[in-house]
Amino acid sequence: MRPSELRDHMVAALEDMKGQEILSMDVSKLTPMTDHMILVSGGSNRHVKALVDTATESSKALGVQPLGVEGRESYEWVLVDLGDVLIHVMNAEARSFYELERLWSDVAPDSGQLN
Repeated sequence: MRPSELRDHMVAALEDMKGQEILSMDVSKLTPMTDHMILVSGGSNRHVKALVDTATESSKALGVQPLGVEGRESYEWVLVDLGDVLIHVMNAEARSFYELERLWSDVAPDSGQLN
């Protein structure tokens, strides 16, 4: 599966679970770490957990095993590493505090992937 296809599937799954402020960025030219980064907010820590569970289950259904999931202790900010796609699932407070969009502000959002 191409990285862009995996990204599209993950964005769709997060949208289905009512993920908020979904932002997808192509970072392949800036870092060898990954090709796409997805940021998504949950309305509560319980919503963050549901989004993380959906992302991991959806990727496994596509045959992509997560390489790691970090942050499940508090569900304030959870990183789901799918290799070619990194998903940052955050509650509103963490997203506002860390401002990852600002850190990656030189990267234009993937076309059609900003909600």
